[in-house]
Amino acid sequence: MSFSRTYDGAEPVRVNKWLAQSGVCSRREAEELIAAGAVLIDGERVSDVGRKISAGQTLVLNARAELGLGAQISVVINKPPGIVSAQPEHGQIPAARLLTAENQTGAGIVPSSRASLPPLGRLDQDSRGLLLLSEDGVLAKSIIGPESEIDKEYVVTVRGMIDRGKIQKLRHGLELDGRQLKPAKVTLQDTQILRFVLTEGRNRQIRRMCELVELEVADLVRVRIGPLLLGDLAECKWRHLTGPERDALVAARWAG
Repeated sequence: MSFSRTYDGAEPVRVNKWLAQSGVCSRREAEELIAAGAVLIDGERVSDVGRKISAGQTLVLNARAELGLGAQISVVINKPPGIVSAQPEHGQIPAARLLTAENQTGAGIVPSSRASLPPLGRLDQDSRGLLLLSEDGVLAKSIIGPESEIDKEYVVTVRGMIDRGKIQKLRHGLELDGRQLKPAKVTLQDTQILRFVLTEGRNRQIRRMCELVELEVADLVRVRIGPLLLGDLAECKWRHLTGPERDALVAARWAG
């Protein structure tokens, strides 16, 4: 994983606590990495699980840590409409059903049907595009944790008249369920196509936002989660998340 970061806090802090706060791993995982000799501070191997790091010191995780933290399965799917990203109900088809050898792009094992791969940011049944399923708790905290500022980008085709006033309301000023929404980046891409960039994910948020300004969503596709792009992954296809992509997502949350 090649994790290297210099601590700049005012007071010394335990290494396991700092790694957990940084979204790199849990405290327990940090203690296991220390016990395995995978943690260094200023080039010196850390052997004490109670070790603290001080301002100006640099912590490095070696290749052994990369193997340990990268063991959890994470997959990227281009979800089609009609598929649910979360637990299915009443005969619905879950996105995990798409994880077959026939649908796979690239290398890597096909996850077992018994694997627990929850979505890191849901897409409703009628929407399509980039969906990330993962059993990686650190990655989940980075993307959907309460402190995460990772943004998500959507291309949305709507029906109805679009004007400057509606776009301004979509950017800032709307409420859902009695709560003010965070500011959104909303731009007009074409006659009936809007591009949304959000840092939150309320239930069916974009569809409900559009309803409040008398627009109807005809098509909604998520094209980006932080630094992770949908790219040219075909609909219904899936692939494994790469190590560098995971690192970039964790770093994006930490830097947010």
